[in-house]
Amino acid sequence: MRELVVLGTASQVPTCYRNHNGYLLRWDGEGVLFDPGEGTQRQMVLAGVAAGAVNRLCLTHFHGDHCLGVPGVIQRASLDRVSHPITAHFPVSGQQYFDRLRHASVFYDAADVRAEPVQTDGPVAAGAFGVLEARALDHSIDVFGYRLVEPDGRRFVPELLSRFGISGPQVGELERAGRITVADRVIELAEVTEVRRGQRFAFVMDTRLCDAVYELADGADMLVIEATFLQQDEDLAQRYGHLTARQAAGVAAACGVRTLVLTHFSQRYLDAVDRYRQEAAEAFSGDIVVAEDLMRIPVPARR
Repeated sequence: MRELVVLGTASQVPTCYRNHNGYLLRWDGEGVLFDPGEGTQRQMVLAGVAAGAVNRLCLTHFHGDHCLGVPGVIQRASLDRVSHPITAHFPVSGQQYFDRLRHASVFYDAADVRAEPVQTDGPVAAGAFGVLEARALDHSIDVFGYRLVEPDGRRFVPELLSRFGISGPQVGELERAGRITVADRVIELAEVTEVRRGQRFAFVMDTRLCDAVYELADGADMLVIEATFLQQDEDLAQRYGHLTARQAAGVAAACGVRTLVLTHFSQRYLDAVDRYRQEAAEAFSGDIVVAEDLMRIPVPARR
């Protein structure tokens, strides 16, 4: 399963319909919780997401709407006796804030939380899911965006397998060994396969336009990106270190994104879903999702 569970979509001030930020990426066996703001634990209950679904926590920065849910999530993991480690990534300059959030109150502390602060651009974790990378963004405090990149693989081409007379158990043998002998001829894996491009997911919050935004979004199958302001308030976006819906869509268009997920909306716009979609569509012709709380958005299937 590869999907994004949207737990909250508000920016600084939550509304009656939008909780503070919170985004759970289900990626095969990995559950990555990005930027859990205040109320995330309750939103997880409403979304049917157990604390045990989270094994990695990624904070872009330490403004409250992106991190005040950390204590509740960790305490719930302890209460539910989650047995696996939870690895936490966050800007190293905010270590003191993470430590405070980690131990914000008295509770039965049984969660195995392993802090791995982000110090610079580059890979921060690797595993069966691929490589998790970070890039520094441009805001009023230190902010890192994240990008998950699955390595390219190979897929068998049935016509080529047939041409070389390879079938049944021979296919598995070829995949394991990388070569196989058929009728006294050695067939290499590359001769009967083609490259299967790995999928990519990008997460960009609280930033002005900068090179790192484009680096994170490059070739993403899904880009989750802040669109705090509408274009009429572009001057405010620049002043406070944010993006407009049109700017976010322009990034998606320039980077070949497949599904664009807009979120982190200012409370100043009530019932503005259609306006966000319209502005984004002026710059991007792909799939546009104006995120709503408790949405489940599938990562696009491979081409």
